[in-house]
Amino acid sequence: MDMKRGYYEDVQLVTSPVVFFWLVVLLVTLLLFPFVVSNYYVYVANYIAINIIVAAGLNLLVGYTGQISLGHAGFFAIGAYGTVILMAKAGMPFLLALPCAGLVAAGFGFLLGLPALRLEGPYLAIATLGFGLTITQVIGRMTLFGGREGLHAPDLVIGPWAVDTDRQFYFLLIGMTVLLLLGMRSLIKTRVGRAFIAIRDADIAAQTMGVNIVFYKTLAFAVSAFYAGIGGGLYAFVLRFIEPEIFTLMMSIMFLAMVVVGGLGSLMGPVVGAGLLCWLDLKLRNILNIPFLGDWLETLSRSWFSITGVSNIQYIVFGSIMVAIMLFEPLGLYGVWLRTKQYWRTWPF
Repeated sequence: MDMKRGYYEDVQLVTSPVVFFWLVVLLVTLLLFPFVVSNYYVYVANYIAINIIVAAGLNLLVGYTGQISLGHAGFFAIGAYGTVILMAKAGMPFLLALPCAGLVAAGFGFLLGLPALRLEGPYLAIATLGFGLTITQVIGRMTLFGGREGLHAPDLVIGPWAVDTDRQFYFLLIGMTVLLLLGMRSLIKTRVGRAFIAIRDADIAAQTMGVNIVFYKTLAFAVSAFYAGIGGGLYAFVLRFIEPEIFTLMMSIMFLAMVVVGGLGSLMGPVVGAGLLCWLDLKLRNILNIPFLGDWLETLSRSWFSITGVSNIQYIVFGSIMVAIMLFEPLGLYGVWLRTKQYWRTWPF
Protein backbone atom coordinates (compact mmCIF):
# COMPACT_ATOMS: atom_id res chain seq x y z
CA MET A 1 0.00 0.00 0.00
CA ASP A 2 1.28 3.48 -0.87
CA MET A 3 1.63 5.62 2.24
CA LYS A 4 2.31 9.35 2.10
CA ARG A 5 4.40 10.64 4.99
CA GLY A 6 4.55 14.34 4.13
CA TYR A 7 2.74 17.16 2.37
CA TYR A 8 5.32 17.29 -0.42
CA GLU A 9 4.53 13.68 -1.37
CA ASP A 10 0.88 14.64 -1.66
CA VAL A 11 1.41 17.61 -3.99
CA GLN A 12 4.25 16.39 -6.20
CA LEU A 13 3.22 15.57 -9.75
CA VAL A 14 5.81 12.91 -10.60
CA THR A 15 5.96 10.26 -7.88
CA SER A 16 8.02 7.55 -9.60
CA PRO A 17 10.00 6.82 -12.79
CA VAL A 18 6.97 4.93 -14.13
CA VAL A 19 4.75 8.00 -13.75
CA PHE A 20 7.42 10.17 -15.39
CA PHE A 21 7.65 7.77 -18.35
CA TRP A 22 3.90 7.73 -18.99
CA LEU A 23 3.70 11.48 -18.53
CA VAL A 24 6.32 11.95 -21.25
CA VAL A 25 4.45 9.49 -23.49
CA LEU A 26 1.22 11.45 -22.97
CA LEU A 27 2.82 14.80 -23.80
CA VAL A 28 4.54 13.44 -26.91
CA THR A 29 1.27 11.86 -28.05
CA LEU A 30 -0.58 15.14 -27.63
CA LEU A 31 2.09 17.00 -29.61
CA LEU A 32 2.12 14.51 -32.48
CA PHE A 33 -1.64 13.89 -32.60
CA PRO A 34 -2.67 16.68 -35.04
CA PHE A 35 0.05 15.64 -37.52
CA VAL A 36 -1.05 12.00 -37.84
CA VAL A 37 -4.87 12.33 -37.97
CA SER A 38 -7.33 14.04 -40.27
CA ASN A 39 -8.71 17.50 -39.60
CA TYR A 40 -12.01 16.05 -38.36
CA TYR A 41 -10.34 14.24 -35.47
CA VAL A 42 -8.44 17.41 -34.57
CA TYR A 43 -11.85 19.12 -34.31
CA VAL A 44 -13.09 16.26 -32.13
CA ALA A 45 -10.04 16.64 -29.86
CA ASN A 46 -10.73 20.38 -29.55
CA TYR A 47 -14.37 19.71 -28.71
CA ILE A 48 -13.41 17.16 -26.07
CA ALA A 49 -10.75 19.44 -24.53
CA ILE A 50 -13.27 22.27 -24.04
CA ASN A 51 -15.72 19.94 -22.33
CA ILE A 52 -12.91 18.60 -20.12
CA ILE A 53 -12.30 22.14 -18.86
CA VAL A 54 -15.98 22.67 -18.03
CA ALA A 55 -16.35 19.20 -16.48
CA ALA A 56 -13.26 19.75 -14.31
CA GLY A 57 -14.77 22.95 -12.94
CA LEU A 58 -18.16 21.34 -12.37
CA ASN A 59 -16.47 18.41 -10.65
CA LEU A 60 -14.99 20.84 -8.12
CA LEU A 61 -18.51 21.98 -7.30
CA VAL A 62 -20.35 18.66 -7.40
CA GLY A 63 -17.67 16.08 -6.63
CA TYR A 64 -15.51 17.94 -4.11
CA THR A 65 -17.90 20.42 -2.47
CA GLY A 66 -21.14 18.44 -2.63
CA GLN A 67 -23.19 21.16 -4.38
CA ILE A 68 -25.13 20.68 -7.60
CA SER A 69 -25.68 22.82 -10.66
CA LEU A 70 -27.95 22.51 -13.66
CA GLY A 71 -27.11 25.99 -14.89
CA HIS A 72 -23.56 25.65 -16.15
CA ALA A 73 -24.71 26.27 -19.71
CA GLY A 74 -25.42 29.82 -18.49
CA PHE A 75 -21.82 30.32 -17.33
CA PHE A 76 -20.68 28.72 -20.59
CA ALA A 77 -22.76 31.27 -22.52
CA ILE A 78 -21.40 34.17 -20.44
CA GLY A 79 -17.85 33.10 -21.25
CA ALA A 80 -18.57 32.70 -24.96
CA TYR A 81 -20.42 36.00 -25.41
CA GLY A 82 -18.10 37.85 -23.03
CA THR A 83 -14.98 36.83 -24.96
CA VAL A 84 -16.47 37.70 -28.36
CA ILE A 85 -17.84 41.08 -27.23
CA LEU A 86 -14.66 42.12 -25.41
CA MET A 87 -12.66 41.34 -28.54
CA ALA A 88 -15.10 42.77 -31.10
CA LYS A 89 -16.44 45.79 -29.20
CA ALA A 90 -13.68 46.65 -26.70
CA GLY A 91 -10.73 45.68 -28.90
CA MET A 92 -9.14 43.42 -26.30
CA PRO A 93 -6.66 40.76 -27.42
CA PHE A 94 -7.80 37.17 -27.04
CA LEU A 95 -5.42 36.30 -24.19
CA LEU A 96 -6.86 39.19 -22.16
CA ALA A 97 -10.51 38.90 -23.20
CA LEU A 98 -10.71 35.19 -22.35
CA PRO A 99 -9.73 35.44 -18.65
CA CYS A 100 -11.80 38.62 -18.27
CA ALA A 101 -14.87 36.79 -19.57
CA GLY A 102 -14.03 33.94 -17.21
CA LEU A 103 -13.92 36.41 -14.30
CA VAL A 104 -17.31 37.80 -15.32
CA ALA A 105 -18.69 34.25 -15.25
CA ALA A 106 -17.02 33.76 -11.86
CA GLY A 107 -18.80 36.88 -10.58
CA PHE A 108 -22.16 35.43 -11.62
CA GLY A 109 -21.11 32.14 -10.04
CA PHE A 110 -20.41 33.96 -6.77
CA LEU A 111 -23.88 35.53 -6.86
CA LEU A 112 -25.49 32.18 -7.65
CA GLY A 113 -23.52 30.64 -4.79
CA LEU A 114 -25.30 32.85 -2.27
CA PRO A 115 -28.58 30.89 -2.51
CA ALA A 116 -26.51 27.72 -2.02
CA LEU A 117 -26.03 28.83 1.58
CA ARG A 118 -29.71 28.17 2.25
CA LEU A 119 -30.54 25.58 -0.42
CA GLU A 120 -29.37 22.05 -1.11
CA GLY A 121 -30.35 18.98 -3.08
CA PRO A 122 -33.26 19.38 -5.52
CA TYR A 123 -33.96 22.94 -4.34
CA LEU A 124 -30.47 24.08 -5.30
CA ALA A 125 -30.78 22.20 -8.60
CA ILE A 126 -33.98 24.11 -9.44
CA ALA A 127 -32.36 27.45 -8.50
CA THR A 128 -29.36 26.84 -10.78
CA LEU A 129 -31.69 25.56 -13.52
CA GLY A 130 -33.61 28.84 -13.37
CA PHE A 131 -30.35 30.79 -13.65
CA GLY A 132 -29.27 28.91 -16.77
CA LEU A 133 -32.62 29.42 -18.48
CA THR A 134 -32.71 33.10 -17.53
CA ILE A 135 -29.26 33.82 -18.97
CA THR A 136 -30.11 32.41 -22.40
CA GLN A 137 -33.41 34.33 -22.49
CA VAL A 138 -31.72 37.62 -21.55
CA ILE A 139 -28.97 37.12 -24.13
CA GLY A 140 -31.52 36.38 -26.84
CA ARG A 141 -33.37 39.64 -26.24
CA MET A 142 -30.50 42.13 -26.12
CA THR A 143 -29.11 43.73 -29.24
CA LEU A 144 -25.68 43.98 -27.61
CA PHE A 145 -25.46 40.18 -27.81
CA GLY A 146 -26.88 39.98 -31.33
CA GLY A 147 -30.33 38.85 -30.18
CA ARG A 148 -31.58 35.64 -31.75
CA GLU A 149 -29.31 36.17 -34.75
CA GLY A 150 -26.18 35.47 -32.68
CA LEU A 151 -22.64 36.73 -33.13
CA HIS A 152 -19.72 35.80 -35.33
CA ALA A 153 -16.41 35.32 -33.55
CA PRO A 154 -13.69 37.75 -34.70
CA ASP A 155 -10.43 36.61 -36.23
CA LEU A 156 -8.19 35.01 -33.65
CA VAL A 157 -4.75 36.61 -33.66
CA ILE A 158 -2.19 36.08 -30.89
CA GLY A 159 0.71 38.45 -31.48
CA PRO A 160 2.07 37.66 -34.96
CA TRP A 161 0.31 34.27 -34.96
CA ALA A 162 -3.01 34.09 -36.85
CA VAL A 163 -5.02 31.09 -35.65
CA ASP A 164 -7.34 30.17 -38.49
CA THR A 165 -7.29 26.35 -38.60
CA ASP A 166 -8.31 23.61 -36.18
CA ARG A 167 -4.74 22.33 -36.01
CA GLN A 168 -3.37 25.73 -34.99
CA PHE A 169 -6.12 26.18 -32.42
CA TYR A 170 -5.41 22.66 -31.08
CA PHE A 171 -2.02 23.59 -29.63
CA LEU A 172 -3.41 26.68 -27.91
CA LEU A 173 -6.38 24.75 -26.54
CA ILE A 174 -4.44 21.71 -25.34
CA GLY A 175 -1.90 23.93 -23.61
CA MET A 176 -4.69 25.77 -21.76
CA THR A 177 -6.43 22.52 -20.86
CA VAL A 178 -3.26 21.04 -19.34
CA LEU A 179 -2.57 24.22 -17.37
CA LEU A 180 -6.13 24.43 -16.05
CA LEU A 181 -6.11 20.76 -15.01
CA LEU A 182 -2.80 21.24 -13.20
CA GLY A 183 -4.26 24.32 -11.53
CA MET A 184 -7.29 22.32 -10.42
CA ARG A 185 -5.06 19.57 -9.04
CA SER A 186 -2.99 22.10 -7.10
CA LEU A 187 -6.14 23.72 -5.70
CA ILE A 188 -7.55 20.40 -4.49
CA LYS A 189 -4.29 19.55 -2.71
CA THR A 190 -4.21 22.84 -0.76
CA ARG A 191 -6.01 23.95 2.40
CA VAL A 192 -8.81 25.30 0.21
CA GLY A 193 -9.38 21.90 -1.40
CA ARG A 194 -9.45 20.17 1.96
CA ALA A 195 -12.05 22.70 3.11
CA PHE A 196 -14.20 21.87 0.06
CA ILE A 197 -14.01 18.15 0.86
CA ALA A 198 -14.84 18.78 4.53
CA ILE A 199 -17.97 20.71 3.51
CA ARG A 200 -18.99 17.87 1.22
CA ASP A 201 -18.56 15.19 3.85
CA ALA A 202 -20.02 17.03 6.86
CA ASP A 203 -20.65 20.74 6.61
CA ILE A 204 -21.75 21.16 10.23
CA ALA A 205 -18.64 19.38 11.51
CA ALA A 206 -16.50 21.47 9.13
CA GLN A 207 -18.03 24.69 10.45
CA THR A 208 -17.42 23.51 14.02
CA MET A 209 -13.74 22.98 13.15
CA GLY A 210 -13.46 26.56 11.88
CA VAL A 211 -14.17 26.22 8.13
CA ASN A 212 -15.92 29.33 6.79
CA ILE A 213 -18.93 27.75 5.08
CA VAL A 214 -20.12 31.00 3.49
CA PHE A 215 -16.75 31.77 1.94
CA TYR A 216 -15.92 28.30 0.62
CA LYS A 217 -19.36 27.52 -0.84
CA THR A 218 -19.44 30.75 -2.80
CA LEU A 219 -15.78 30.28 -3.79
CA ALA A 220 -16.58 26.81 -5.16
CA PHE A 221 -19.34 28.28 -7.35
CA ALA A 222 -17.06 31.09 -8.50
CA VAL A 223 -14.14 28.82 -9.46
CA SER A 224 -16.47 26.35 -11.17
CA ALA A 225 -18.11 29.18 -13.12
CA PHE A 226 -14.67 30.54 -14.08
CA TYR A 227 -13.74 27.21 -15.68
CA ALA A 228 -17.09 27.12 -17.50
CA GLY A 229 -16.53 30.68 -18.73
CA ILE A 230 -13.08 29.83 -20.05
CA GLY A 231 -14.54 26.79 -21.81
CA GLY A 232 -17.29 28.94 -23.33
CA GLY A 233 -14.81 31.51 -24.62
CA LEU A 234 -12.79 28.78 -26.31
CA TYR A 235 -15.95 27.15 -27.68
CA ALA A 236 -16.89 30.36 -29.48
CA PHE A 237 -13.72 30.06 -31.59
CA VAL A 238 -14.29 26.38 -32.32
CA LEU A 239 -17.74 27.11 -33.76
CA ARG A 240 -16.85 30.63 -35.02
CA PHE A 241 -20.52 31.53 -34.46
CA ILE A 242 -22.66 31.56 -31.32
CA GLU A 243 -26.39 31.99 -30.71
CA PRO A 244 -28.60 31.60 -27.60
CA GLU A 245 -30.17 28.34 -28.80
CA ILE A 246 -26.82 26.57 -28.43
CA PHE A 247 -26.75 26.96 -24.64
CA THR A 248 -29.69 24.76 -23.69
CA LEU A 249 -30.73 22.83 -20.60
CA MET A 250 -29.50 19.67 -22.31
CA MET A 251 -26.02 21.17 -22.41
CA SER A 252 -26.06 21.62 -18.62
CA ILE A 253 -27.28 18.05 -18.19
CA MET A 254 -24.50 16.82 -20.46
CA PHE A 255 -21.89 18.63 -18.35
CA LEU A 256 -23.27 16.99 -15.22
CA ALA A 257 -23.40 13.61 -16.96
CA MET A 258 -19.71 13.89 -17.87
CA VAL A 259 -18.80 14.35 -14.22
CA VAL A 260 -21.03 11.51 -12.99
CA VAL A 261 -19.97 9.06 -15.70
CA GLY A 262 -16.28 9.88 -15.25
CA GLY A 263 -16.35 9.69 -11.47
CA LEU A 264 -17.26 12.28 -8.85
CA GLY A 265 -14.48 13.64 -6.69
CA SER A 266 -11.56 12.55 -8.88
CA LEU A 267 -9.25 14.49 -11.17
CA MET A 268 -9.23 11.78 -13.80
CA GLY A 269 -13.04 11.43 -13.85
CA PRO A 270 -13.92 14.60 -15.81
CA VAL A 271 -11.26 13.78 -18.41
CA VAL A 272 -12.51 10.29 -19.23
CA GLY A 273 -16.18 11.21 -18.77
CA ALA A 274 -15.96 14.17 -21.15
CA GLY A 275 -13.95 12.13 -23.63
CA LEU A 276 -16.47 9.29 -23.74
CA LEU A 277 -19.67 11.34 -23.86
CA CYS A 278 -18.32 13.88 -26.37
CA TRP A 279 -17.21 11.09 -28.68
CA LEU A 280 -20.60 9.37 -28.36
CA ASP A 281 -22.40 12.68 -28.92
CA LEU A 282 -20.61 13.32 -32.20
CA LYS A 283 -20.92 9.73 -33.40
CA LEU A 284 -24.59 9.28 -32.53
CA ARG A 285 -25.67 12.46 -34.30
CA ASN A 286 -25.35 10.50 -37.55
CA ILE A 287 -26.42 7.18 -36.12
CA LEU A 288 -28.39 6.24 -39.25
CA ASN A 289 -25.13 6.22 -41.22
CA ILE A 290 -23.60 3.52 -39.01
CA PRO A 291 -23.54 0.23 -40.97
CA PHE A 292 -26.15 -2.37 -39.92
CA LEU A 293 -27.10 -0.47 -36.75
CA GLY A 294 -28.49 2.48 -38.73
CA ASP A 295 -30.61 0.24 -40.95
CA TRP A 296 -31.94 -1.67 -37.94
CA LEU A 297 -32.88 1.53 -36.09
CA GLU A 298 -34.59 2.96 -39.16
CA THR A 299 -36.67 -0.20 -39.54
CA LEU A 300 -37.50 -0.22 -35.83
CA SER A 301 -38.54 3.42 -35.89
CA ARG A 302 -40.76 3.02 -38.95
CA SER A 303 -42.48 0.04 -37.34
CA TRP A 304 -42.98 1.28 -33.78
CA PHE A 305 -41.98 4.93 -33.45
CA SER A 306 -41.40 7.99 -35.65
CA ILE A 307 -38.42 8.19 -37.96
CA THR A 308 -37.94 11.82 -36.93
CA GLY A 309 -37.13 10.68 -33.39
CA VAL A 310 -34.10 8.63 -34.37
CA SER A 311 -31.90 11.71 -34.22
CA ASN A 312 -32.49 11.84 -30.46
CA ILE A 313 -31.30 8.28 -29.90
CA GLN A 314 -28.11 9.60 -28.27
CA TYR A 315 -30.08 10.76 -25.25
CA ILE A 316 -31.36 7.21 -24.76
CA VAL A 317 -27.79 5.95 -24.94
CA PHE A 318 -26.55 8.59 -22.49
CA GLY A 319 -29.36 7.83 -20.06
CA SER A 320 -28.69 4.10 -20.28
CA ILE A 321 -24.99 4.63 -19.57
CA MET A 322 -25.73 6.73 -16.49
CA VAL A 323 -28.24 4.21 -15.13
CA ALA A 324 -25.78 1.35 -15.69
CA ILE A 325 -22.97 3.24 -13.95
CA MET A 326 -25.14 4.10 -10.96
CA LEU A 327 -26.18 0.45 -10.65
CA PHE A 328 -22.87 -1.32 -11.22
CA GLU A 329 -20.08 1.23 -10.62
CA PRO A 330 -21.05 4.30 -8.54
CA LEU A 331 -17.46 5.59 -8.80
CA GLY A 332 -17.85 5.88 -12.57
CA LEU A 333 -15.12 5.15 -15.08
CA TYR A 334 -12.57 6.17 -12.49
CA GLY A 335 -13.80 3.28 -10.35
CA VAL A 336 -13.25 0.92 -13.28
CA TRP A 337 -9.69 2.23 -13.56
CA LEU A 338 -9.09 1.63 -9.84
CA ARG A 339 -10.37 -1.93 -10.10
CA THR A 340 -8.24 -2.60 -13.17
CA LYS A 341 -5.11 -1.18 -11.54
CA GLN A 342 -5.70 -3.22 -8.40
CA TYR A 343 -6.22 -6.38 -10.46
CA TRP A 344 -2.91 -6.05 -12.33
CA ARG A 345 -1.05 -5.23 -9.11
CA THR A 346 -2.06 -8.60 -7.67
CA TRP A 347 -2.05 -10.63 -10.93
CA PRO A 348 -2.18 -13.62 -11.23
CA PHE A 349 -3.40 -13.98 -7.65
